[in-house]
Amino acid sequence: MGEENENVTYWLGLTRVDGLGIRGAHKLVERFGSAGAVYGAPAAALESCGLAGHVARAISSQAGLKEAELQMEAAAKFQYQIVTYESDAYPPLLKQIADPPLVLYAQGDVKTLSGHALAMVGTRRPSAYGSSVAHRLARDLAERRLVIVSGLARGIDSACHRGALEAKGKTVAVLGSGLDVIYPREHKRLAQEIAQSGAVISEFPLGTSPSPENFPIRNRTISGLALGVVIVEAAEYSGSLITARLALEQNREVFAVPGNITSAQSFGPNHLIKQGAKLVDQWIDVIEEFPASVRVQLLPPAEASEEGVPASETASLFAQSLTPEQKTVFEALRADEAVFVDSICGSVALPQPRVLATLLELEMNGLVRQLPGKNFIRKL
Repeated sequence: MGEENENVTYWLGLTRVDGLGIRGAHKLVERFGSAGAVYGAPAAALESCGLAGHVARAISSQAGLKEAELQMEAAAKFQYQIVTYESDAYPPLLKQIADPPLVLYAQGDVKTLSGHALAMVGTRRPSAYGSSVAHRLARDLAERRLVIVSGLARGIDSACHRGALEAKGKTVAVLGSGLDVIYPREHKRLAQEIAQSGAVISEFPLGTSPSPENFPIRNRTISGLALGVVIVEAAEYSGSLITARLALEQNREVFAVPGNITSAQSFGPNHLIKQGAKLVDQWIDVIEEFPASVRVQLLPPAEASEEGVPASETASLFAQSLTPEQKTVFEALRADEAVFVDSICGSVALPQPRVLATLLELEMNGLVRQLPGKNFIRKL
């Protein structure tokens, strides 16, 4: 076993010692100098650091190392990388939080984890408005070389990942399960696409199921990787609000997209805005809050148009040479609510076949999105 693999084994071993915990493991490594030195210490020396006797005896008897070797074999089989806390590839921002993961299992490009990143999270049951905003905002920010970090969940998370992918940008998915247990299952293909243009990571051992208690642990890694966190839609009691609280504790920026005050899913972002979170309705609202050294890298001089307005904001949907019929149908649609095709036909002075053909044209031009049941919504 090479020295590097041996170090990985010791770090993985510490994650498998019952009763130790992340903070306890970090304190031991700091006290003894390395994960290997912790395993080489006598039980009495370990107990002198405040460990319970059974935990100290477990470490001195090499507990966890056998499981660590099995994890390494499985990771090698799947071609996953294992990044330890002491590795140069470990994300610098994540090291700053109170309880950084001892190891990260990763698929994809681990260099992505050290890029300037923004976390974006929200409800698993978003409105059409929430999905559109999340997708657009993630796309716009990814176009400006921000890495979009989210949790691969249904709803807002997946919309953010897909927005970043549409921009051919980089995105990172942080799992609440083992790297080989993609949850939800229908996002397996999405996870593969993310790994090709970023990374999929987890601190949980391979084979770990997506238990509810894993997700708050996962959330502190999502916020820990990023300069700030954007909440798009979130109900009153939601994991997204936990992520926002963790971001504040980690001294990260907190942003929120305002929502309809009559919607339960708007409680979270609207409450955060009342508490002082930055209101976001376009990409520049996020980037202007970052340190100057970061803004300079994300906003080259060519980013703005001659009038000083961001180029993406000047490119209005109506500047794309819509025909009169296309404009008529487009104006019958809404960005915050899907409209049934019969309602569209009834609100415009065009025959139904022409309305259907025009909707298809708008959809192919990327201006309209069709939802299940022949419902249509403007793309923001």
